[in-house]
Amino acid sequence: MLPSGASIYTAATIERGRQLAAAGDCVVCHTAPGGIPNAGGRAMDTPFGKIVTTNLTPDADTGIGLWSFSAFQRAMREGISRDGHHLYPAFPYTAFAKTSDEDLTALYAYLMAQPAVRSEPPPTRLAFPYNVRPLMAGWNALFNDPAPYQANPTQTVEWNRGAYLVNGLGHCGACHTPRNAFGAERSGKAFLSGAMVDGWEAPALTALSRAPVPWTSEELYRYLRQGHTEQHGIAAGPMGPVVKELSILPDADIRAMATYLASYNEPVSELESAERARQVVLSAQKSFTGLPGPGQRLFNGACASCHHDGDGPRLLGVNTPLALNSNLHSERPDNLIRVILNGIRSPAAADIGFMPAFRHSLDDTQIEALATYMRKRYAPAEPAWRDVPGAVSRLRGALDEH
Repeated sequence: MLPSGASIYTAATIERGRQLAAAGDCVVCHTAPGGIPNAGGRAMDTPFGKIVTTNLTPDADTGIGLWSFSAFQRAMREGISRDGHHLYPAFPYTAFAKTSDEDLTALYAYLMAQPAVRSEPPPTRLAFPYNVRPLMAGWNALFNDPAPYQANPTQTVEWNRGAYLVNGLGHCGACHTPRNAFGAERSGKAFLSGAMVDGWEAPALTALSRAPVPWTSEELYRYLRQGHTEQHGIAAGPMGPVVKELSILPDADIRAMATYLASYNEPVSELESAERARQVVLSAQKSFTGLPGPGQRLFNGACASCHHDGDGPRLLGVNTPLALNSNLHSERPDNLIRVILNGIRSPAAADIGFMPAFRHSLDDTQIEALATYMRKRYAPAEPAWRDVPGAVSRLRGALDEH
């Protein structure tokens, strides 16, 4: 049964709210593994402790069923809950504040129109002094601007729409921008320059990207729309669910986000980008000596049937040459190791295909050999990674904890 207040909103408003909720990835963060959508309970590791997400369904006792729109608006703009306590910025209200009142109304209408679920996740408990919520008032004074987004008159309508989505509900900076000692996103050249989040590297989205080929607007569009591109690879790890949610948004919004993000990257034409990609693959092929070793043998046995340079049959989903994969050009091996250990069980789109997990079939020494070989084979211009054994042990331990 719908909450009584939901009837005051039109079907069009609620549908618009559904799209906005997808842009904000609400269900991604507010759903526990295997849990009911938006019922909360997902634990998120932060530098300040573990934060548990809350129930976003309109249940009166354990969710937001008793929240007025004004209370919802205040939480989204100022980070203050209905009962007056301060929220932690793991809930990215510093980004959500950029959303217009009209869109906040639509989002509220959609959430209130969903089935109410009684679910009371365990409370967040942080160590002193981070557990002193009133201190967040000072944090907000320093780092939160509650004003909605103001369009840049020197930019196009499409660019401004992209900026509104990326920096507002999309809160891309929450993962892709490093934070200062107080947990606030850094500004200036650090904006969207990459960060570590929950054990994953969120790569730079600007010209600081380690990708061997610059991101163009068209390639960004393909990545956000279909979850993979011919010049960069696929959306894996935490980006998989994000791309799934973005599939609800209209093409115009995805194009706008791509246009905005592309403006922070080296301006290259599609033709030049394609040629650079071809040269990267050729360079990796020419530098390969083919000398046998444990890493190459492991790759040939476990990986080569699906991952090749385009000169073999396609067995499962897409096959972008690994020489173009940003993870292999990164300064750290974490993302590659996590994908080898855990596989890709829920791809962003069905046509991508899945990848099996090797954590139970390969030991730490084998995964180290495989990752080291892949770095040397597919990113020959990059230096060898440091302490790969330590990274494998650490990341396997983190997965075992979950």
